[in-house]
Amino acid sequence: MIQKNWWKILCFILLLYTCSYGFLVEVPSPPGVPLQQTIRNLFFHVPMWIAMMVCFTVSLVYAIKYLRNTEPVNDIYSTEFARTGTFLGVLGLITGMIWANYQWGKAWSGDVKQNGAAIAVLTYFAYFVLKGSLNDEEKQARIGAVYNIFAYFMLFPTIWILPRLAESLHPGGLGSEGNPGLNPKDTTNAMRSVMYPAFIGWTLLSVWITTLRIRVQKVHYKKRAHE
Repeated sequence: MIQKNWWKILCFILLLYTCSYGFLVEVPSPPGVPLQQTIRNLFFHVPMWIAMMVCFTVSLVYAIKYLRNTEPVNDIYSTEFARTGTFLGVLGLITGMIWANYQWGKAWSGDVKQNGAAIAVLTYFAYFVLKGSLNDEEKQARIGAVYNIFAYFMLFPTIWILPRLAESLHPGGLGSEGNPGLNPKDTTNAMRSVMYPAFIGWTLLSVWITTLRIRVQKVHYKKRAHE
């Protein structure tokens, strides 16, 4: 039992560690960067985006697998990983808005990074709207898989490329030296001891949530098949 669920136990331990020591670890206050205690959001905001990208990447892989081999299970995996990724994207936006409220004076300033992230998440919302608008399951899966590929590659210009080419309040924009939370000059060994486990923990949690939803969807599919 333990051998089968070791990664779930690891996930629980890492997140318990992150959510406890993350609020106790000593954090730096870099000169000219008024991060203060808000830098602790690094243990939540950034790992959620990392886990989101992992989910969207796995979803893309299964979308391609479905187009090559139209097994319904491939569509189930692709859809559920995309669903979890979208949920994490929403959480990433919310935690980012909380951070921005303290750093920039308001939760939403129309910054290019914020707008790009919102567009990326809305692109995946459109994916679910598109699939929900089709009644034929095979057509739903096929068109959804094609759109999934489009949505994934839209992530790169909206989240990673354009925000680095335009003036941005967000660290990593034009003229910025990078994210202060990830800058070795501003991140201590103590912070990294929380940050790296947080990356793994949030990613494992996203996989855990998705596997539960996949099991439910497989049951629903079998019921429909026998009707």
